[in-house]
Amino acid sequence: MSSEDSSEIQIVLPGVRLKRIIPQRKLDYAKKLRAMLEEYSTCLVVTVDNFGSRNIAEMRKDFRGRARFLFGKNTLIRKIIRDFMKETNNKGLNNLLDCVKGNCGFCFTKGSVNDLRREIINRKVQCPAKAGAIAPCDVNVPAGATGMEPTQTTFFQSMNIATRINKGQIDIVDDVHLIKQGNKVGASEASLLMKLNIKPFYYSMKIRSVYENGTAYDASILDITGDQIAQSLYVALHNVAALCFSLNYPTIINVPHSLMNAYKQVLSLGLSLESYSWEQLETVKTALKNPGAFAAAAPAVAAPAGGPKAPPKVEEPPSPKQSSGKAKNMFGGDEDSD
Repeated sequence: MSSEDSSEIQIVLPGVRLKRIIPQRKLDYAKKLRAMLEEYSTCLVVTVDNFGSRNIAEMRKDFRGRARFLFGKNTLIRKIIRDFMKETNNKGLNNLLDCVKGNCGFCFTKGSVNDLRREIINRKVQCPAKAGAIAPCDVNVPAGATGMEPTQTTFFQSMNIATRINKGQIDIVDDVHLIKQGNKVGASEASLLMKLNIKPFYYSMKIRSVYENGTAYDASILDITGDQIAQSLYVALHNVAALCFSLNYPTIINVPHSLMNAYKQVLSLGLSLESYSWEQLETVKTALKNPGAFAAAAPAVAAPAGGPKAPPKVEEPPSPKQSSGKAKNMFGGDEDSD
């Protein structure tokens, strides 16, 4: 909706002429949201449950210059995005439209999404327990003095909490597991925590989705590290190599392993044939006969402060007598012996 559009919409019915006036605040909001959609290609879709307007105002101030927050009613937001999508023919906004659910808002940015998300999540606010709210964590009341007068003993008795009178005040005898995570907070539990001045819950903005260049994805994807990606790739390559071995089908993944297995078998066979040798086989024979001399020929390594380092153990190649009755071919497959 452009700035030239009128703030009045006329509805004509047979014999009736009505006018519906659009509030100026909605026109201003539409102008602001359209300007942000034009300027920014990346935004975080955040939820602000149990997060007050005062905290949002503080975050706007602290993140000024790096991010811009915008909140509003979902119906109005969807209407503005649909109209803007038709005018600009930007079909990628459909993905952003699907993210507008619940008590949500936008955080537009041109910087690093991962760093901004981490900062927003770490901005937590301590809040008291409210009756009817879902507990995000377990709540325990520690044993000890409560500072409450003995006249309020019946309040603890109604909640089956063991108490005693000590120096003119109520003491809780044992630690009490008052609220379990995921359960609703009762009126009695909320009243008790308020009297004990305990604020057990911490809330923050939650990053639900990320919209970037016409694509929307779940924010949990940002938690994936480079090590996890490398590990997944390693497992996938391992599975492909195992499949190629089972099919006896040479590929760039399993050929190096097949060549290494074939060379180990050649070494094993050469050790059993004293009349036949080559340079690399002589090195292996020398290492097997005198491992200490072979370790001394290796590059010197600085000894630790505790004393000299023990020489490394040399792994002995498998003996042909220990192998099975079938010989391995060059690519790791079995061949029937003649």
